[in-house]
Amino acid sequence: MDWFFNLSIPAMTVMIFAAMYLLTAGIYLLITRLAVGERARTFKAISPGMLPPLAVVLALLVGFLAAQVWSDMDRAATTVNREASALRAAVLLGDEFPSEAEAQLRELIREHVHTAVTEEWPAMSRRGATLTLVPVALAKALKLALGLDPHTPGQVIAQRELVAAIQTALDARRQRIVLSASSVNTVKWGALLLEAALMLLAIAMVHCDNPATNRLILGIFTTGVAAAFLLIASHTRPFTGAISVRPTVLEQVMPEAGAR
Repeated sequence: MDWFFNLSIPAMTVMIFAAMYLLTAGIYLLITRLAVGERARTFKAISPGMLPPLAVVLALLVGFLAAQVWSDMDRAATTVNREASALRAAVLLGDEFPSEAEAQLRELIREHVHTAVTEEWPAMSRRGATLTLVPVALAKALKLALGLDPHTPGQVIAQRELVAAIQTALDARRQRIVLSASSVNTVKWGALLLEAALMLLAIAMVHCDNPATNRLILGIFTTGVAAAFLLIASHTRPFTGAISVRPTVLEQVMPEAGAR
């Protein structure tokens, strides 16, 4: 389903709404054809009171899934911001050391940003990034920081803070790669779709004797369900699709890295 989650919002909207309207039309035609004779009386015997509980269950499912995807998006954005802040702090702390060490540190951070933007982000969007990919540039930067020979109290503090900043960047990178694999799984999608279908089926049965009212209620309900599906689908993968976390703040750490 990578192709689907990489669609633009208008294209995803068209696909989701079309699929939901087709499902609703199929359910309406099925119930209309079956609602004759004894079956019609059986359908009408179904109490309308069962619709609110079904609606509540559907609303809870939508709420839980929406909370999950929004939480994942917020955590992903926070993690990227934390990585960028740590890298920027490392760049500033490097000014306390000799020009050769500072230049080497800047080049390593620039290389890390370039790799993250051009290699890691496409891999994360495909959910193909793993922790087995070693951030070579950051590892070298950490080794460089640990090997510095401070000569003043200020450099001692700067070295300690520099090591901490690089370690924070490494941890933030690990977290964003883990979050890139998050998604709404098939079981959750299936449960949501089944609950929506049951709700549509119940509505169609309860109002089977009034086709015009039936079509109107089914159309309104289907539009609301499709909107909920669009909301969840467009946010289900933090680093995939039109609404996703971009490496913009990382590029701001070393602007020239994005132009390489």
